[in-house]
Amino acid sequence: MFQDNKGFTLIETLVGVSILILVFTGIYGAFQFGLKVIGQNKARVTATALANQKIENVRNLPYQQIGTLGGIPPGDIPETETVNRNNLDFTVKTTIGYQDDPFDGLAPIDPLPNDYKKVKVKVSWPGFLGGEVVLISDVAPRGLETFEGGGNLLISAFDALGQPVVQANIHLINTALNPPIDTNYQTNDQGQYLVAGAPSSTNAYQISLTKSGFSSDRTYGTEEVANPNKPHTSVVEGKLTEISFSIDKLSSFLIKTLSPWGSDDFADSFLDQTKISQSEDLIIDQGEVGLATSSQGYLVSGHFFSIPIEPTDLINWAELSWDDNQPEQTKATYQLFYSTNTSWWLIPDADLIGNEAGLESEPIDLSGLSVADYPKLKIKGSLSTNNTSTTPLIYDWTVSWITQEATPIGNISFNLQGNKKTGTDADEEPVYKYSNDFTSGADGQINLNNLEWDLYDFTIDPAENLDLISTNPESDPLGQNIDLFPDSNQDVELYLDAENSLLVDLQNNETTEPIFNGSVRLTQSGFGYDQTQFTNQDGQTLFIPLEIATYQAQIQADGYQSYSGNISISGDDTLNINL
Repeated sequence: MFQDNKGFTLIETLVGVSILILVFTGIYGAFQFGLKVIGQNKARVTATALANQKIENVRNLPYQQIGTLGGIPPGDIPETETVNRNNLDFTVKTTIGYQDDPFDGLAPIDPLPNDYKKVKVKVSWPGFLGGEVVLISDVAPRGLETFEGGGNLLISAFDALGQPVVQANIHLINTALNPPIDTNYQTNDQGQYLVAGAPSSTNAYQISLTKSGFSSDRTYGTEEVANPNKPHTSVVEGKLTEISFSIDKLSSFLIKTLSPWGSDDFADSFLDQTKISQSEDLIIDQGEVGLATSSQGYLVSGHFFSIPIEPTDLINWAELSWDDNQPEQTKATYQLFYSTNTSWWLIPDADLIGNEAGLESEPIDLSGLSVADYPKLKIKGSLSTNNTSTTPLIYDWTVSWITQEATPIGNISFNLQGNKKTGTDADEEPVYKYSNDFTSGADGQINLNNLEWDLYDFTIDPAENLDLISTNPESDPLGQNIDLFPDSNQDVELYLDAENSLLVDLQNNETTEPIFNGSVRLTQSGFGYDQTQFTNQDGQTLFIPLEIATYQAQIQADGYQSYSGNISISGDDTLNINL
């Protein structure tokens, strides 16, 4: 007799558990949603009751008493209250203002624009089940429209194109009155708000306009600006005062502080022969070049050529350098060739001293070579020995040059000033709405956000001892009146120069890849100069400005041997180091 002992396999169990999880997740989600709906409905009913209670309280007041503390019209109703119901805090915000009904015309045609009062009650509650309820009611005076005293203040908001800005926040303050006024409004669909029945007051209404994501505008007192362009506003009994403000979406600048030139190079560490155009009687392998061998030992001589070196955006040649080993009775020399159409010719000694016999001491200064005459170069290396048991070895060589590709200059201080003015000071000098000092980052960049549309001026701190020689976008005068439009992100490149500088280019000796975050310390004891900078992603860092002198360079990078040496600075110099 056989007994069936079959059970569930592991896969069947996992499938079953997954199905149960999906089912219970759905049930839990539905349950959670149901709780949220019930909770929100409960809170909404309470909020509606609070709003209705506030509206009824207002309606039962005499018309002259309907107003808020610190508001226009004035009254005893708090603008904001917190009420606890069912262990939940509700915020009750009451807004009351005069309304100008179009039935009898609008201000300034209507001499009595305070036709009736509009009461708005907003009750909100926080948290996961948060929400709000808004009730609005109009309250009119008994009988015919009457003049209640005060004047009228029409506030308008428009953008950079003169279009109305709707739902801009208006903050109105007047501390000269008793009771003082401190209240808030919002512009309508026409970008306006009429403050009807405002108490008379001279140069005391402080008005500011804001909106999320927009610039701001406001009035100014004489304690801030001696002669403000937009002073605090006056309201005259029975008169209409109009004032307008200009705000628009905020923008940003990405500022780059740069040198107008950079450095590039051709380097070969001989890990393969991809950068060699021809060779004779040599062995090129594993990062070194040596003489080939025969049954008698090493051959007595050999030579090889690099591939053509033809830089783009070439401004000037910089230097030729190499690393080799020359035991006794051996020799390694170097020469540079230039191209005429398809032929290659040796650069004469008249333009490069010692080139015809062979260069032996590096680095070789190439800055005197004419770019027009020598736009393309080749390096030739020649090895020889008088002892067939030993050979000279070449480990790498490098030709560097100056290019038109800009190099970041870090930590540059500058001033950014807008052209908009808030008025003049006691000496009749302009007071600018925006003027701040900044310093670019170590990477030569800084992002400036929340800027108002304007024409901006850039001024380099004189302590930097650098000249601003050009900008992108171009500006006239130089560095002045650079446009920043509303809701835009504008890149600005500031090109700086000095009489003397040093660009350090740090590369991996084997791969010729740039070394990032290498520490470069440059010192000159005579001037008390001691500066440490770190290479960027291109393996470069620029020291500027410098004096004509000999400096000491100390270079370190994690995982690499360190370097220490002297370099003479005169003009724009480069230091190419392979670690």
